[in-house]
Amino acid sequence: MIKRSPLTNPVISDERAIILDVLRGFAILGIFLDNVFSFSGYGFFNMQQREALPTFYQDAFLSIFELAFVHGKFYSIFSLLFGIGFSISLMRNKEKASKPLSIFYRRLFILLIIGASHLYFLWEGDILLLYALVGFVLPLFKNCSNKTILIWAVALIASPIFIDCFKVFFNVHTGSFLQDVAFKIDKKTGLPTDGNFASFLFKEGSGWREWRIWQASSWAYRYAYIIESNRIPKVLGMFLFGFYVGRKMMYAHLEEQITLLKKLKKWGFIIGIPTSIAMAFFEIDGNGIPTVVGLADTLLYAVSVVPLCFAYVATICLFWIKTAGKNKLKYLSPVGRMALTNYLLQTLLGIGIFYGVGFGLGGKIGPTIFFPIVIAIYFLQIIFSNCWFKHFNYGPVEWIWRQLTYLKRLPIKKTF
Repeated sequence: MIKRSPLTNPVISDERAIILDVLRGFAILGIFLDNVFSFSGYGFFNMQQREALPTFYQDAFLSIFELAFVHGKFYSIFSLLFGIGFSISLMRNKEKASKPLSIFYRRLFILLIIGASHLYFLWEGDILLLYALVGFVLPLFKNCSNKTILIWAVALIASPIFIDCFKVFFNVHTGSFLQDVAFKIDKKTGLPTDGNFASFLFKEGSGWREWRIWQASSWAYRYAYIIESNRIPKVLGMFLFGFYVGRKMMYAHLEEQITLLKKLKKWGFIIGIPTSIAMAFFEIDGNGIPTVVGLADTLLYAVSVVPLCFAYVATICLFWIKTAGKNKLKYLSPVGRMALTNYLLQTLLGIGIFYGVGFGLGGKIGPTIFFPIVIAIYFLQIIFSNCWFKHFNYGPVEWIWRQLTYLKRLPIKKTF
């Protein structure tokens, strides 16, 4: 039974900063556009498989466009917002609870369970488990000065350059131990170990059996990649940038940040656009760590993703200020309010559309076709989310998450 507690309450709609929900709703689109490369199998294709598609040339252009302007930028926005959310939770619960961190840790533990279930039972590309694990480190910075937080954030974002230099110098793979675990699982289950995964999951007649075999080792491959790509310090760095923004409550006083936002927009695009385009071309050249040429990927990623992420955020915020919040972006707010529900729903739809347990389109189409599908689904999520909040206080998954966090029953239906 869920206990009632008078000490704490979740944030209600009137206390929310709408711009944060708008940004979260915007990020959900970019995350889906990035994740669909995995859902569809296109991200696992070799060049011969891609050339066999009738839309090869259009697909190639869209793939480079996605690498340059989507890949990494939108999970960075989400990470930034997570850090802001932590600061809000810490400040609010500090006023109303004797042990504010216990609420934060409980919230993260529940997210960890959701993420682990999502990763193991549904889809290998889960980000929730990583957010929960890295989030447990955030309280270590709660008493740091703002200057110290910014120094740590910059150092963590830049750290992959030094980490990858170490890998090149000593010719090591930091994620190799998990790769070995994955290979052992694959030998037992029969999943091809030659790297041609797409030929297994998306072959004609594949279904439940192939999906479960695929998922058996996917968690190990996923975290081998996360470690190898230095995703952990990148995420923590963005968390800390968000923590800084949240601590200063910059999101609540946007009009006072116009000068800063204009600088972030200007320099974010000046730095981010050319370096992101360069990053995209270096990503597809086939040279990665631990080769020396692979360091170009690391360097360009470090100097392109964060500036362009900040430029996107600043552009939306400036438009929000200019229109006093009276614009079409307000329809993204409900999407952001139930971001967890929408994220998990994207997984279910991705599996249903592309895997053999559903329509089985995976392995048959490229970005030219699956991008419009993603955008159509996203617009349906906008409609669904806006309709949902006309009748309910929380998204369905958010409602469960909040009740378990605050150990109290919360009314999901609105009372008129």
